[in-house]
Amino acid sequence: MDELRLKGGKKAVTVAVLANCVLTILNVIVGIMSGSYALISEGAHTFSDITTSIIAYLGFKFGQKPADEEHPIGHGRAEAISGLIIVVFLAIIGWEIFQGSVERIFNPSLITVPETPAAIMAFVGILVNYSVSNYIIRIGKEIKSPAIVADGKHQRTDIYSSVVILAGIIVSNIGYPILDPIIALFISALIFKTAIGIGKENIDNIMGKVPSKEFVDKIMEAAENTPKAQNAHNIKVDYLGSYATVSLHIQLDGDMTLNESHKIVHEVQNNILNEIPEIKYVMVHACPLGLSYDHAQEIDNKN
Repeated sequence: MDELRLKGGKKAVTVAVLANCVLTILNVIVGIMSGSYALISEGAHTFSDITTSIIAYLGFKFGQKPADEEHPIGHGRAEAISGLIIVVFLAIIGWEIFQGSVERIFNPSLITVPETPAAIMAFVGILVNYSVSNYIIRIGKEIKSPAIVADGKHQRTDIYSSVVILAGIIVSNIGYPILDPIIALFISALIFKTAIGIGKENIDNIMGKVPSKEFVDKIMEAAENTPKAQNAHNIKVDYLGSYATVSLHIQLDGDMTLNESHKIVHEVQNNILNEIPEIKYVMVHACPLGLSYDHAQEIDNKN
């Protein structure tokens, strides 16, 4: 599974980097030749895509390192950390575009009316970004990598900005050239919005946000399908990038021997690991059937 994930991650970043290298060069050249600041801004945006794709892949690859003495449950959080680095990079790019846009809005003499090649380039950008972003997000979801998915979502913002650039070029040629820097301003806002979304998603991952009810139900079902294991409860999930660790309680017949209960606990662990591949570590606590107590207390004082 880890080998397949590495291959998928490498494939995603290779496609992203190659596509964005081509788009960056074409956007900047055509933007300069046609006089479109919005297209030049989009070139800066696609250049950021190259860097963030590399950052995402490095975080993804580092996150696949096996556990060691200093990191007993692996290095998975490296993926979420790389996602936060992407946020910082996006914020810098967004701010630079924002400043250039405001300067042109308040100083219209800097504005030129974009020529036809700019419109053609914007249309090409729509097609390329649509294909590439969908491809990256699909691979990211298949290999359950938040870093790769974050990079795909970043790439997807280029679709919307290319659409708006195309509309702005058309309107500018009708007689409203001021729309070109306004479109660039919109692109900066889009970048900031993407940065906030990616940041929230990765912070939730690092902070251990409660998973979906469906995910918890899958854990419960896998545990309770184990013979003699009943009433799985107090289920806690901690995400580490693309994988998770789980702790839970099950109820067993109180008259069981320690050997019997020990065997069932391990069967529950194995069932969960086999049924839900994204879970790598499971800790199961056995409780006597029928016993009710507060799980928040450190020691069960009830007889």
